[in-house]
Parts: sequence; C-alpha cells; structure tokens
Amino acid sequence: MNRLCTTLLIALATVFGHSRSLRAQSDGNVRVYFGTYTNELSHGIYVSTLDCTTGKLSPAELAAKAKNPSFLAIHPTGKYLYAVSEISDYQGRRTGGVSAFAIDPTSRRLTLLNQQPSTGANPCHLVVDAAGKNVLVANYTGGSVAILPIAAAGQLEPPSSSVQHHGSGLDKQRQEAPHAHSINLDPANKFALVADLGLDKILIYRFDGGKGLLTPNDPPAGLVTPGSGPRHLAFHPSGKYVFVNNELTSTVTSFSYDPVRGSLTEIHTLSTLPEPTPGNSTAETVVHPSGKFVYVSNRGHDSLAIFACDAVTGRLTAAGHHPTGGKTPRNFNIDPSGQFVLAANQDTNNVIVWRIDATTGKLSPTGHSIEVGMPVCVRFLILNK
Repeated sequence: MNRLCTTLLIALATVFGHSRSLRAQSDGNVRVYFGTYTNELSHGIYVSTLDCTTGKLSPAELAAKAKNPSFLAIHPTGKYLYAVSEISDYQGRRTGGVSAFAIDPTSRRLTLLNQQPSTGANPCHLVVDAAGKNVLVANYTGGSVAILPIAAAGQLEPPSSSVQHHGSGLDKQRQEAPHAHSINLDPANKFALVADLGLDKILIYRFDGGKGLLTPNDPPAGLVTPGSGPRHLAFHPSGKYVFVNNELTSTVTSFSYDPVRGSLTEIHTLSTLPEPTPGNSTAETVVHPSGKFVYVSNRGHDSLAIFACDAVTGRLTAAGHHPTGGKTPRNFNIDPSGQFVLAANQDTNNVIVWRIDATTGKLSPTGHSIEVGMPVCVRFLILNK
C-alpha cells in the first residue's frame, strides 16, 4: 500500500475517534464510484481509482447499469452500494426506487441484489446508518422520507417507515410544496436531519435503527431565512456544528448542534458568491476531514466557495473561490486523506481533481481529470480492516 496514503488515513481515524479504521485498497489506490443521470453518454454507475499521491484518476468504467442513479451510499462494511433511481414511475407507481448492489472487491463491478420503492417520486439523496442496518432516503418531488431496512446479505427490505411532509415556502415556483432534498444522520446515529427545500426547514427526526423508525423530534426543525431553499448539509467532525447550503439564495448557514436534544441553533449565514451571479444555485456542502474548511459548490458561477471554520465558535470566514474546471458542479467530494477535491461537472461530463492546501484550504491544479457522462455524485470506498 502507498505509505503516504496509509499514514494519512490511519491518522484521520485516530484523530476523529472512528470505531473503524480507514484504509485505501491494497494496491494503494482509493476506489471512487460516480452516480449519474443516464443518457447517451451515461448508462449507470461508474467506477475509477484515485492515486493517493498524485491525484490521478483511472479512466471511468461502467460498474453497473441503472436508471438515473443520481446519488449513492456505501455500506460501512464496504460490501454493498445503494443508489437512488431518480424517477417517478417505479413499476408503474408514482414513486422512485432504491437499488442494492454487491461490490466485487477485485473487479470493482456491482451486482444488482434487489430494488425497493422509495415511497415518493424522484428520490435524490440517501444514506446508510452507522450500524449498516438501514437506508434512509429523501424524495424530492414526493416531499417525503423513508427507511428501508437492510437484510443480512445486503438486500433491501420493504420500507419500514415513511413520513410525508406538508406545507410550502415563499418562492411560489420552487417552494409550492415540500421538497425533501437530503437526509443525514448525526454522528451518534440518533437523529436524522432532513433539508426540505420547499419548506425552508431542516426537519429533525428521532431515529430508531433497531425498529427502522423515524419520529418527529422536539424541537421539530431548524429554520433558515424564508425563500432560502436548504439543500444539502454536512456535520463538522466534532459533531458540534452543521453547515447547510441554501440553493435558492446561494448562501450557507452555520448551526450549532445539540446532540442530546437534536436541536439546531443558527450561528450566521454567508453568501457563497464573490459577486451577484444571476441564475446561480448551490448544490453540495463538504467539510474537510480536519474540520478547518467548508466547501460549497456554485452552479452558474461554476466554482467552489471556500470557507475557513472556527472550531471554537462554528463561524465561517470566506476564504475565496475556485473554478471547478467545468459547468454545473452538481456534486464534489474530498478524498479520505484530505488531499484532493474531486469536482463532478454535470454539464461538461467531466470530473476534475484539485489539490488542497492543508494550511489555507485553497485549491491548485493536479492536471488530472476524467470523462464521466453527467456525473452528479462522488463516493469513496472505505473498507474495514
């Protein structure tokens, strides 16, 4: 295994107190899976490998055919991958689907295990709980969330819990109804946070992984400024803060998080743009493994906004912007070692790798990129020892 990559991964596991160790694959490369929107250039989920020293990606290969597998999640064991099927007509019903795949440790290919309905139209985000017992999915058009238990062999069981949201927001075109855009679990695996773009709320649910249930929390939600449209969020490694990007206003809101009550308290909100950019919208939020930096993607400005994070207060300070090297950076991710950003540019069908300065958080070119048709999700394979 590449010594630098191994050392960094083990150090991260130690610093953040993970119960499982992080490691690259035995050949020294980290495996990367890409979710896409399918068309003539994309036929499903693609896979590549990342060199932990240079940032070079191998050419993307088709790992499995699937329809609109726009968002992916990997099981804690590294044996299974789950993907939404962002559609609204699953098996003739007004719902989308979720697929379970087995990951071949050698070939990198995926084998379909089974599929289940997501209980709402156009599922766009999903996560696997820390115990590896449930998949939680957010349905955008359906305005709902659901839990699908995971069987012993990785297959998905029928939904055990489903919650329909109700209401609307200030923007009559984009917030005419609830739109659950993402679902995340807190570090303790106790609460699920759902960013609903249509309601201007981060809805909070108590999560019972043993029963596969979601129940409303008290308090029931964290709020953003009306008309903001919260989209995706990320926890600080300390678990003390949550950062939410607001799609409709191109802003990011910092919250303090109470892990006992499951409550959010707004700290402040900042713009993700250096100047007004008509038509821009934000997409993804990622916190650097060190906790020192927060990044948000701008679609339209086609950049990553960089923020320095105060670990004591949770406040962010704008630290610049960097072009993603393509159009419409729907999604991006930071490799487990914290050295590289992989920016997935949906409308230029490419993934470009940028090196991260560990001191400033700023990005510089690696010269490496690959072609992927309409990439919209980047996920690294993390294996247990």
